[in-house]
Amino acid sequence: MLSIKELVTEEQDPKVIEKVLPKVQEYCTSNEEVQYIAVQKKTIGVNFSPDCIALTNKRIILIRPKSFGLSLDFKDFSWMNVADVHMKEGVFGATITIKTTSGQSESMEDIPKAQARRLYRFAQEMEETKKEERRQRDLEDKRAIAGGGITINTPSNQPQTTAAPVEDPMEKLTKLKSMLDMGILTQAEFDAKKADILSKM
Repeated sequence: MLSIKELVTEEQDPKVIEKVLPKVQEYCTSNEEVQYIAVQKKTIGVNFSPDCIALTNKRIILIRPKSFGLSLDFKDFSWMNVADVHMKEGVFGATITIKTTSGQSESMEDIPKAQARRLYRFAQEMEETKKEERRQRDLEDKRAIAGGGITINTPSNQPQTTAAPVEDPMEKLTKLKSMLDMGILTQAEFDAKKADILSKM
């Protein structure tokens, strides 16, 4: 668990971190840890209750104080649902924009540049990780929809719990070709399965 001292490395206001960190930690689920907090710093006027962006290993959380800082409004996005985090630098600060896989968009302005860059780097790393997880999940969904008793990359030494229904070899080949065309199977997987089916005919 990060301490307040570890969270003020880019000149965040310690008093703001001291107030926000316990609230975010209360909000965290099991095995979720706060990794970073960026604190807004407005260039025009005095901002007694700045907005913040907290990064955890599971979510990105926008924190906006309400009622003169007496309460906090949390809006969070699971990294799995974040499609893109964009940073636009201005003269004094940066704007962070979060776009979700469902097309939703949220922005926060006046984030100091050093904090925005650190936040952006972390977000890019999480995006890459989750993008691959989403790709794998989509592939599994497509394979499940295609179905039909075709098992891909199953080690031969693992016992099959249920017998696959007997299927016409031509139907199997047609399904395999369809899966290849959809991008579910690679050409190598298709060729191997095709050769296996033809050898049993």
